[in-house]
Amino acid sequence: MAHRVTFIPGDGIGPEVAWAARRCLDATGLSFQWDERLAGESAIRQFKTPLPEETLASVRENRLAIKGPVTTPIGTGFRSVNVALRKELNLFACVRPCRTYAGVRSPFQRVDLVLVRENTEDLYAGIEFAAGDAHTKQLIAQFTEWTKQPIQPDAAISIKPISATATERIVRYAFEYALAHGRKKVTAVHKANIMKFTDGLFLETARRIAKDYEGRMAFEDRLVDATCMQLVLRPQDFDVLVLPNLYGDILSDLCAGLIGGLGIAPGANIGDGIALFEAVHGSAPKYQGLNKVNPTAMILSGVLLLEHIGEREAAKRLDSAVAAVLREGTRVTYDLKAERNDPTAVGTKEMADAVIEKMKTVKVRVA
Repeated sequence: MAHRVTFIPGDGIGPEVAWAARRCLDATGLSFQWDERLAGESAIRQFKTPLPEETLASVRENRLAIKGPVTTPIGTGFRSVNVALRKELNLFACVRPCRTYAGVRSPFQRVDLVLVRENTEDLYAGIEFAAGDAHTKQLIAQFTEWTKQPIQPDAAISIKPISATATERIVRYAFEYALAHGRKKVTAVHKANIMKFTDGLFLETARRIAKDYEGRMAFEDRLVDATCMQLVLRPQDFDVLVLPNLYGDILSDLCAGLIGGLGIAPGANIGDGIALFEAVHGSAPKYQGLNKVNPTAMILSGVLLLEHIGEREAAKRLDSAVAAVLREGTRVTYDLKAERNDPTAVGTKEMADAVIEKMKTVKVRVA
């Protein structure tokens, strides 16, 4: 039976890397029924919106999607098409594995951790008030009265909601993910020493949920600033990290730096019975159509898709093929070469071809 998947090519270099991933997924030998839809700048001309209802309806129906990077056009009413997709589909968990691969230049050799980011709340909820607006002035007056803390009259205001409901959901997801993937420890990351009510609630809830997993999974909590320092000193001390939205966004890029950059950083956005997979990097329009950019992050996002639908052998085979191509370092894009001007560098399509060919010969064992 074919797996029905909504395929969103994206903008800029999106279609090139998305098609590379799609070709690799087809080459696993599994059957996919692709439903191609538009989002981002490419959707404007036809639908007058960067996030058409037809695209959302397709993902809701198929319950599975893979998306290339998109561009959010200025002046469309969207802060971010990616954020809007997550909100509309209630994709509450952003999962970003960070693992080193032999052949990829990176500061460390053995990093293998996963960030689980809450996707719906925090400062990314988008509840903001512009400086000088009448409502902002009212808020400043009210907050000053309540807190007795002065706020400059020309300040802009952003609201940071953190709920026990959303925190419990993301922390439980992190523990269940850790158990399902043979992980050893979950670390809750926060700044509860300063933000005692918002991050304090996050920490209190995480500690409460952790008690349900005592004896099965180790748990700790760390301050976000200390975590940043320790990640660049001893990344091997971390396994699964669960974080509120803003910290999760920042630390996922930090962790991508530990393994060689965003070009090898895959991503998944998970909801209740629905999932969307995407590379972490942007649409890089200046490279559009040049067949130059590294498709690894998108192909590895395809690996996450295969794991999600229970196709573990195919996922392992594709991941092993990517690892082999990276390790050999001959048929890789310019950014993966020791010298960026290396004339032996191949294009996006050709690197995907190398992965597809390697899948025919790699041998894997699935426990």
